[in-house]
Amino acid sequence: MASASSDPEQPTFSSVVKLGKASGEIGDPQQPLLNGVRLEEESFSVLAAVFPFLFPAFGGLLYGYDIGATSCATLSIVSATLSGITWYELNSVEIGLISSGSLYGALIGSALAFNVADFLGRRRELIAAAFLYFIGALITGLAPDFAIMVIGRFVYGIGIGLAMHAAPMYIAETAPSRIRGRLISLKEFFIVIGMVIGYTFGSLLVDTVSGWRYMYAASSPLSVVMAIGMWWLPASPRWLLLCAIQGKGNLEELKEAAICCICRLRGPAIGDTAPQQINEMLAELSCGCEEKEISIGEMFHGKYLKALSIGVGLVLFQQITGQPSVLYYAASILKSAGFSAASDSTRVSILLGFFKLVMTGIAVLVVDKLGRRPLLLGGVSGLTISLFLLGAYYTFLDNAPAVAVVALLLYVGCYQLSFGPIGWLMISEIFPLWMRGRGLSIAVVVNFGANAIVTFAFSPLQSLIGAGNVFFMFGGIAVLSLIFIFFIIPETKGLSLEEIEAKLL
Repeated sequence: MASASSDPEQPTFSSVVKLGKASGEIGDPQQPLLNGVRLEEESFSVLAAVFPFLFPAFGGLLYGYDIGATSCATLSIVSATLSGITWYELNSVEIGLISSGSLYGALIGSALAFNVADFLGRRRELIAAAFLYFIGALITGLAPDFAIMVIGRFVYGIGIGLAMHAAPMYIAETAPSRIRGRLISLKEFFIVIGMVIGYTFGSLLVDTVSGWRYMYAASSPLSVVMAIGMWWLPASPRWLLLCAIQGKGNLEELKEAAICCICRLRGPAIGDTAPQQINEMLAELSCGCEEKEISIGEMFHGKYLKALSIGVGLVLFQQITGQPSVLYYAASILKSAGFSAASDSTRVSILLGFFKLVMTGIAVLVVDKLGRRPLLLGGVSGLTISLFLLGAYYTFLDNAPAVAVVALLLYVGCYQLSFGPIGWLMISEIFPLWMRGRGLSIAVVVNFGANAIVTFAFSPLQSLIGAGNVFFMFGGIAVLSLIFIFFIIPETKGLSLEEIEAKLL
């Protein structure tokens, strides 16, 4: 029978070799914490810090891949000659279920995470997400009829909900403070990479018989890599300490496991300071952490309510400033400006995908230097201008397509500098440890729910008041989001998760 130490969730401290500082080590200045507690200098090996980010980020890549692949799969599946099926005559509602089935599943998955996140832990939740990705991809790709295909889309979507809930938490809780913003923002970069891969792979298979099956099934090997990687990675030390504080195990055994985990996460550069770092972290958490799980009612009072207001407000504005609607018009805007490639919506998606990659890459490089607030304020300001320009174009500047192209690129670029990566970054940082699982679950539900509402409300609004007025309305909402960011959103750059709670909530 395998010993307990074979599970990386509970490694033994005896297996940790205490080494001195090595090449690739990075040191962080000491920063005081609450009640006189001071964290030891945060040293880490770069290579050791990469893997705890890489495998959780696969959850984002698979989410992005689904977006890209689905845009091509819905073209393939309704073709009488290329679908390879007898039930290809799908109506608009059925096509909508295929396209948005994963979104509904993601809503279910993020709601489920409210109750299971702290029980499973971040690592096991990501393993479960990878398993659901794998099963959902196979069911969808091998579906013998429409009903089974929709079930597969829902299962895959539940995996998205769990992954988008657990990945930012795991990365935030395991990443060194100095590069935490960069690593969590890279998750958004992986989502965009996934979208580009999905668009590209889909465009190559869209003229292949039963190409939609290959598009969906192709994500299954990536989910296996994600599952194996997360099984190999250690648990979040902070989650282990939360279990210790709440009496969900032996205190000394959980501390020992946390020490071993942080040694693996930081690499040999941590030297022999791991026990001291864990003891200081535990002391800091014990100052404010509840010995039992907080109730739902308690989440809406005091600093819990402040954290919810920041996190939920940010992801709500992220969606209701019209991101799905702007992209809906991308092909027609570029085509009106004379770009021949715009006649093919897939090519437009690939081109915009690469532009998103560039802008997200810029955000990743500067987020830990400039901070979260400057990127949000600057990016959302540009986004606001672009929405009013789009409103003007569809109202009275329809003979100036260059204005629409500039507005489109300005919107996409500014979104990827601000709401895109910073929204996910902030919700992973702002919630205190003992409510992080539930708080992030609420934020992710709001994110996917608002996305669904904006997506489905856009066409009726367009018919009712016209496209120009819809964009003016989104511009007004963007102004409100700027006010919210300026007065409510704090700066978390360079602070540990414990310091964010102590100083900002």
